[in-house]
Amino acid sequence: MAFANSSITDIIATTIQNRSGELADNTENNNAVLRKLKSKGNSRPFGGGNVILQEIMYTDPTTINVNSYSGYEVLNIAPNSPLSAAQFNIQQYAGAVSMSGLEMLQNSSKEAIIDMMEGRVMVAEKQLANRIDYDIYQDGTGNAGKNITGLALAIPDDPTTGTYGGISRVSFTMWRSQYYRGVTDGGAAVSATTISQYMTTLALRCVRGSDKPDLFVADATYFGLYVNALQAVQRVNSEGGASPGVGFPSLKFYGGGIAADVVMGGGISGAVSSSQLTSGATSAHMWMLNTDYIFWRPHRDRNFVPIGGERQSVNQDAIVKLIGWAGNLTSCGPQFCGVLIA
Repeated sequence: MAFANSSITDIIATTIQNRSGELADNTENNNAVLRKLKSKGNSRPFGGGNVILQEIMYTDPTTINVNSYSGYEVLNIAPNSPLSAAQFNIQQYAGAVSMSGLEMLQNSSKEAIIDMMEGRVMVAEKQLANRIDYDIYQDGTGNAGKNITGLALAIPDDPTTGTYGGISRVSFTMWRSQYYRGVTDGGAAVSATTISQYMTTLALRCVRGSDKPDLFVADATYFGLYVNALQAVQRVNSEGGASPGVGFPSLKFYGGGIAADVVMGGGISGAVSSSQLTSGATSAHMWMLNTDYIFWRPHRDRNFVPIGGERQSVNQDAIVKLIGWAGNLTSCGPQFCGVLIA
């Protein structure tokens, strides 16, 4: 059914379309991990297919053909270390922007409609950003498995079991991320006294050559412990223009030859809620990320843009426009990342 005043729906569609690029930017900037990936060029749209493929390189110790030799010695030319790929499902998100017929009558001028729609698009934008911020820290099983594959599966508390990106962590040890448990591995709970030591130990486990963590994301509790640990040395906040900490409570970590940003992935609502009404990092967790190996993969045709045309209820005097996103968070090297837990 066509709406009587098609020019109004055109204004609504145009308002959403004009804000779609800004909406994508604001969503990425709403999360410290996504902001870092964006600044490094690791926000990479994909064009199609039934899954998202993330290429990886791995070493099979049974096929290594690299060795020293002398003179005319026969060289080993057997195939070595094939390229492969992890695969991730394309997950979808949508937010609705609606307007009743009465509201259109009450705001009949073009300018009034634009003002109203911009406000409602901003609300939908915040809701989408907060929902994705929540899901980035989860394992993707929420909402019947329709959520993005977050850090809880990419860098789980126990990386020796399960499958990630279609690759078994039981069969391929190179696909296991690192972890450090305060009480079990350190002998004492994570506290302001122990957290710096634990961070250094875990960070060194994530190093290979020049590969090393560059971003630590903590919930409010662990970030607070790190702040308290630094009070005596009065460490200064990171405020650089290119820093992923811009807009987030942030500090620096220096230990074991590593320099990285430490940001808080929580805030006013404290720990995330199971009802998904609040966003932020999971309680009592600090993820240590090498963002060279993590990617934000939106579909190039569904990156917070309007979905379809106008939708009018058959039994209501109202129209609805949908804003949609599709993609996932992927990784090609979880072994270079780790998590600090209690």
